[in-house]
Amino acid sequence: MSIRRTATVAAAVALAVLVAAPASAQPVTTSSAEAGAGWLARQLVDGERFEVDYGGKLYPDHGGTIDAVLAFAAAGVAEDNALKATAWLAEPEVLPGYIGDPKDSLYAGAYAKLALTAQVRGEDPTAFGGVDLIAGLNSLITASGRFSDKSPYPGDYSNGFSQSFAVLALERHGTAPKAAVDYLAKSACPGGGFPLNLEQATCVPQVDATAMAIQALLAADRAEDAAAGVSWLVKQQQADGGFIDVLLPGEAGTTTNANTTGLAAQALRVAGSAAAADKAVAYLKALQVGCGDVNAGAISYDAKGFSPANANRATSQAVLGLVGTGFATLSSSGAKASAPVLDCPATTTTVGVPTTSDAPVAGPQAQQPEVLARTGVPVAPALWLGTLLVVAGALALFLGRRRLAPVRR
Repeated sequence: MSIRRTATVAAAVALAVLVAAPASAQPVTTSSAEAGAGWLARQLVDGERFEVDYGGKLYPDHGGTIDAVLAFAAAGVAEDNALKATAWLAEPEVLPGYIGDPKDSLYAGAYAKLALTAQVRGEDPTAFGGVDLIAGLNSLITASGRFSDKSPYPGDYSNGFSQSFAVLALERHGTAPKAAVDYLAKSACPGGGFPLNLEQATCVPQVDATAMAIQALLAADRAEDAAAGVSWLVKQQQADGGFIDVLLPGEAGTTTNANTTGLAAQALRVAGSAAAADKAVAYLKALQVGCGDVNAGAISYDAKGFSPANANRATSQAVLGLVGTGFATLSSSGAKASAPVLDCPATTTTVGVPTTSDAPVAGPQAQQPEVLARTGVPVAPALWLGTLLVVAGALALFLGRRRLAPVRR
């Protein structure tokens, strides 16, 4: 084989390896909501679900997974992960663990939230994983209009969230029963806020439950019933723009947080309270983990900083608030397949000039580190090409020398 041909083959091999090399670059974004959803997608186990550690054993986290799917739809990204998560939720061995086994227990909140999620995903809620979620939900309404659990075990886990999600899902499917909407409207506490725990001796309004009730009542064309809740919600906004979930005796240490603020911001946007919603969004953006951190894009639960223990749910609900699209109209249609990363600037320094100093360099001749905006164009392929071409050249030279060297026996 000639030296020229050897070099040609080596270059071809290098290019073939380059083509086969995986693209490592991820799409970048400057959108806080997209960056948050992108980070969230990368936390999913097998790209499809969340799990919760209970007593050292991992269990599937259906609710947390659903929250992520709703966040992906709001941000309009991570469609690939949303597809996987939705398929996982519909699996026969997974679904009963959330909505209950029809033979002995049915959970109103699970039926309602999953039915709404199916609608957001463009799925048929009457045939999700072989289950008619709408029929199951309607079977759980009581004479009072409340959606309650059915279970042989003591306790009813249905609450204000269950009722609001049920009204939202049934309104999107057609029309929610008037008794259900009336029950939700009448559950309001004096002053306008709505409780999480229903039918209690003392009505304790909660920001999260109020935010959900507002959205549900507006979806059911009950703006007058929602108005008092909106006014109450605006009054709960703290100086930093955030919201506290509930104020109870002995909870003086409770602080504003991303979960509650995300739901409040979403409801305020839907209700048309733009100024309060904008303040809440500013609070949420201030909690986003910035560049230079492996968790860039995530939304911390509160001002104490990032914690893996609560960042998943905090980010999910924060994304809803950052976008502001209500549950009544939320859709994953047109979502981008990828999970983008936060667009961070790349820094370069002039040779011989320190990048850090106790005192700034002054004067017109001072050279400072430059900040170059990221374009999203991957540099990895170029580095691969350069490296492989060098290897190809060395290989060609080596083989050429062997061809010209005298043969020793």
